[in-house]
Amino acid sequence: MTEIAFHSAGEIAGAIRRGEASATELTDHFIARIEKYDPDLNAVVVRDFDRARQAARRADDALARGEAHGVLHGVPMTIKESYDIAGLPTTWGFTEFKDNIATTDSFSVQRYKDAGAIFLGKTNVPVALGDFQSYNPIYGTTRNPWDVERTPGGSSGGSAAALAAGLTGLESGSDIGGSIRNPAHFCGVYGHKPTWQIVPPQGHWLPGQLASPDIAVCGPLARCADDLALALGVVSGPQPLQEAGWALRLPEPRHQRLADFRVAIWANDPSSPVDAGIEARALELGELLRRQGATVSETARPDVDVPLAFSTYLTLLNAIMGATLPSQVRRQVETTAQGLAENDTSQEAVSTRALVASHAQWLGASNHREHLRYAWRDFFRDWDILLCPQMATTAFPHDHSPMGGRTLPVNGTPQPYFNQLFWSGMITEAYLPSTVFPTGPSQEGLPIGLQAVAGEYLDYTTIEFTRLLAREIGGFVAPDGYHD
Repeated sequence: MTEIAFHSAGEIAGAIRRGEASATELTDHFIARIEKYDPDLNAVVVRDFDRARQAARRADDALARGEAHGVLHGVPMTIKESYDIAGLPTTWGFTEFKDNIATTDSFSVQRYKDAGAIFLGKTNVPVALGDFQSYNPIYGTTRNPWDVERTPGGSSGGSAAALAAGLTGLESGSDIGGSIRNPAHFCGVYGHKPTWQIVPPQGHWLPGQLASPDIAVCGPLARCADDLALALGVVSGPQPLQEAGWALRLPEPRHQRLADFRVAIWANDPSSPVDAGIEARALELGELLRRQGATVSETARPDVDVPLAFSTYLTLLNAIMGATLPSQVRRQVETTAQGLAENDTSQEAVSTRALVASHAQWLGASNHREHLRYAWRDFFRDWDILLCPQMATTAFPHDHSPMGGRTLPVNGTPQPYFNQLFWSGMITEAYLPSTVFPTGPSQEGLPIGLQAVAGEYLDYTTIEFTRLLAREIGGFVAPDGYHD
């Protein structure tokens, strides 16, 4: 039973269907692993073991009657704390919401349950889902299974840590600034940021929020690309208010062989310089793809003003982050912004002002975003995949100092903390799908993940590309210390 903890969700579901293991046995196995390993990680912070065991028994009884409820029948999984599960708290790390108990399941949770999945609990997040780390005053700090002195990423840090340590069969996160992709990179797992709005976000929000937020998405994390495709098929579809007149039909992957892909490599950029080891890894993969027969370019780029595009993303991001803050916190931010001196150009002051940007500023940024979408559409007529970094560094040590003063060393030079939004933000603002996949360790033994990006709605193209690439470079590798 030990190694099955690191198998794919599809393999676990197959073992249950074939009678090689029962849902009850596997649920107990994952619970035992959480109880053994999670005290050091603090990833699965909301636990629902009694109801999970009840659901597992029902799954086994159904299978005994010849009934399989879906592609994930009997598979134990966890999900990011920000998703509603009826009867469990949804706080987003805010103490103001520590007693907020969901009364219904979120859209994704219900879809996973309809596919047969069993929920063990929920995984940790930063406050407001707004950090590259996952800590908050309610649940504490989540640690990276590759090095507990380092962050697993954020905001889906608990999700990625639980997957990497073999505490869950599948996970689902959310992403507005790399919150699926950054933890996947830091923990050596797979994460998919879908095309905007193909996965309904209903039930992934705080009390009072109902409208789908701009640029934010929900999507899966897993230990292999096959599971990403499987999970995306479970949770994707029209929004509830659209389903009467709309249907989603995602295109099949553009190619079935690496040799047929046209790949642009964007390995570094002055707007957000990356660690030499990450840049080298992207270029190495370009050479590998050439040897496979693929068409590769290190200079092809979309026709966009890169600094302006990044600035546009930050405006869109801060508008959403400010709008989704609890009213008490938002009033505090507004008061702080009013008290700032006009000549205060510190990073913290700039960020605070941005959180109270006017609607007119958002409209201007949104209009420029449409220009960017067309530029990317034209780019992906000539290229199938853009291969680029997810962040400038590998997983860094925990840093709970005030955000405005944080920096990260890149090639020995301190870089602004939130400069790391560049590589995810350029993709996010244009609604593009992106799959982060493991490429092997850095010189320090930490995972390096890269992004495979494609045009809007070509989600299965990015996932398939990473699946094919894993045949050549390998895929997920479990960190030491988590094999029973």
